[in-house]
Amino acid sequence: MKNELHVAGIQADLIWENPAENLKCFEDKIKNLSTNTDLVVLPEMFTTGFTMQPKNVAESMNGLSITWMKKMANEYDIAITGSLVIEDGNQFYNRLVFIQPSGKIDVYDKRHSFTLAGEHKVYSSGTERIIIDFKGWKICPLICYDLRFPVWARNTENYDILIYMANWPDTRIKAWRTLLKARAIENMSYTIGVNRTGLDANNYQYSGSSLIVDCLGETLSNLAENEVGIISAILKKDHQNKVRNKLGFLKDKDSFTINK
Repeated sequence: MKNELHVAGIQADLIWENPAENLKCFEDKIKNLSTNTDLVVLPEMFTTGFTMQPKNVAESMNGLSITWMKKMANEYDIAITGSLVIEDGNQFYNRLVFIQPSGKIDVYDKRHSFTLAGEHKVYSSGTERIIIDFKGWKICPLICYDLRFPVWARNTENYDILIYMANWPDTRIKAWRTLLKARAIENMSYTIGVNRTGLDANNYQYSGSSLIVDCLGETLSNLAENEVGIISAILKKDHQNKVRNKLGFLKDKDSFTINK
């Protein structure tokens, strides 16, 4: 088990439906990260932007982007995660992929489709939440609209880190910041939120506001609105466990069942 985990999130202006150029952009940024980095988090649909035209860009699990993620994980000895458009069994998914340096792959298909944009009409929803074990840390990775649904994130597995990757528009950015801190506080967990910047092809503006917060909702790293850059922090497991043991909030949680 590693007590300290060095994490980074890349906030970038995504190039619309252009995986090759987006991968090049992210690779340039990964090259400049600290050599101590353990985990890199990318935005939602980091290869394309939040497109509702999956036929234009969908890849397989053996495609260009997954191959690139494997290369980054191996070459820089990092775990890397982001979501992208995947075609699997004649269905399209907004799929989060988490790849470790060893080559181990975990996937999570977005549970809550963003109906306001019609995501439910073109992408199949996932039904299973996952908990990833990485260097002795338990990580719960979720996607964008999932942030609005606290039951789905409820810390029933005693996870250590909660991750959200997003294309969260500027018009509702206050909710993004507020809900990230709420999820961190109620789940007593480090929480990483990585959003994009820029203007997409549908004329939606994104201001980023990516941040890392601790289990009490205190900000450890953030970026100014519309800034392209990196959030980073050193997460300390013993510190979080000490706070959890002292306050005991997770011990008093309700038990429940989610209908899938």
